[in-house]
Amino acid sequence: MSKETVAVKAQKVEEVTEQLKKSVSAVVVDYRGLTVEQVTDLRKQLRDAGVKMEVIKNKIMVRAAEKAGYADMNDVFAGPTAVAFSEEDPVAPAKILANFAKTADALQLKGGMVEGKVATLEEIQEYATMPSREELLATIANLLQAPVRNVAYAVKAVAEKGDEDAA
Repeated sequence: MSKETVAVKAQKVEEVTEQLKKSVSAVVVDYRGLTVEQVTDLRKQLRDAGVKMEVIKNKIMVRAAEKAGYADMNDVFAGPTAVAFSEEDPVAPAKILANFAKTADALQLKGGMVEGKVATLEEIQEYATMPSREELLATIANLLQAPVRNVAYAVKAVAEKGDEDAA
């Protein structure tokens, strides 16, 4: 192998290592059997959620995972492998990929990493069923608004009753 080839591969390992370190989650999938149309649709859904999916050689992923402290992930790097990285929402890749796999049997989730910990396939599937960050924030906002809304209704009812008594 030439020195240039080794240097290119070493640079790719460094890039993937950095991507793993700055990501809050990375989900590994086997995409074998997906049509070009399906892959394009999947990439669009992921991109819209701020998730980057990349096909990476297994040897590069093994070396990068070891350098990033995720050596326990090495058993999922077999066969055709694509990795979906998210730097913001730890649930987004799992949720999108699991939902897509429901309609595309060829897509197989393998495992990954979530918030600095290696996650099994079962854990990834659990994350896929969790509400997204936006859904959780909306729920919290509704919970915080409920007492204020109830007080406003009570004040309005007392005011209307006072108007009826005055008439």
